[in-house]
Amino acid sequence: MKIITNPSRLQWNTLCERPQIELEFLDSAVKNILNRVRKSGDEALKELTAQFDKASITNLEVTQPEIDDAVALLAPSLKTSILAAAKNIETFHAAQKREVKVIETMPGVSCWRKGTPIQKVGIYIPGGTAPLFSTVLMLAVPARLAGCDEIVLCSPPDKDGKINPAILFAAHITGVKKMFKVGGAQAIAAMAYGTKSIPAVSKIFGPGNQYVTKAKQLISQEGIAIDMPAGPSEVLVIADETANPAFIASDLLSQAEHGADSQVVLVTKSETLVTSALKEIDNQVLQLPRKEMALAALANSLAIIINNDNDLVDFVNEYAPEHLIINTKDCDQLIDKIINAGSIFLGPYTPESAGDYASGTNHTLPTNGFAKAFGGVSLESFMKYITVQKISKAGLEILGPIVEEMAEAEQLKGHAEAVRVRRK
Repeated sequence: MKIITNPSRLQWNTLCERPQIELEFLDSAVKNILNRVRKSGDEALKELTAQFDKASITNLEVTQPEIDDAVALLAPSLKTSILAAAKNIETFHAAQKREVKVIETMPGVSCWRKGTPIQKVGIYIPGGTAPLFSTVLMLAVPARLAGCDEIVLCSPPDKDGKINPAILFAAHITGVKKMFKVGGAQAIAAMAYGTKSIPAVSKIFGPGNQYVTKAKQLISQEGIAIDMPAGPSEVLVIADETANPAFIASDLLSQAEHGADSQVVLVTKSETLVTSALKEIDNQVLQLPRKEMALAALANSLAIIINNDNDLVDFVNEYAPEHLIINTKDCDQLIDKIINAGSIFLGPYTPESAGDYASGTNHTLPTNGFAKAFGGVSLESFMKYITVQKISKAGLEILGPIVEEMAEAEQLKGHAEAVRVRRK
């Protein structure tokens, strides 16, 4: 990790830049994949699966026997943990349901919002070196609670043409009925355009590599909704002299192991803490199976010493981290000053991994500074709100003249007449 001491505000933009793994011809490569799937459907999906996943697939849809095998194969203890996590996630998201409030803006004029679920949603679940079955829970649980009619799940198969059993089990217990063995940008294309096997959806959720992210960005330009701009995972830790260096190191490494393009940042007033935390990182990283990935991420990561309290908070808000851990003695007061973050973890005993899996909050969060404008996935991400109004005859007598006056001023006489004819 690079150590930066009291950087000037002029340096902040540079320090807030996330590392990028440049993939040559990424844009054109993804556009080619999208076009192939749009033109050739299932056949293109099978060809691309053979090319990228080295798997020969005859039937894209996961069958019931495959689901049964996955349920039987999974260790009972893991099933219990997944079920417990799903319950916590459901409890947290169910509490986000809104009551309909009818507002009388003036006598006889009533307005309200009607929440309706998005009928068809798509969920993308990465496979590969880190099959994210936890993301199934984070997306399928609120989709079911929202009342989405159809949930379509895509995840890449392994070389044997199978999806990780934990992914299938998580989908099974959350009520997902349509699961497909398709990954990468081609999966995003399939859910966006539809194929003979895979239904088209109205909104696509889920993380992925840069091919998946680029595909989501491109299809969003064509009118298909996506959850949010998302990229490699990241964490920023605010810590003071009371923090345990071992805790800090473990929090940073838990994100660094996601991949070489992840970034972790430590912000503190204590030089001593930086020194001790880096020593702990050197020790702990040796124990990680994904050590090489973590080391690559650490090479692009930062330990920043900022002595001024206001500057420290301002820098964190400028960085706008996906995950923010506040491990300080005054964490409960400091949270009030944070305005830009995807999800916040307070105190020494709240590791970010708790939110990733089982505390109940959603781990699908904005990255790369988008927390300045976006929040994480919630129940409402799977819903849309329709405004409704009802005006009585007496209400129109009060409101009507206002509407008529404004419509005439905008030279839209028809608007005024729609009111006037009723008042006559």
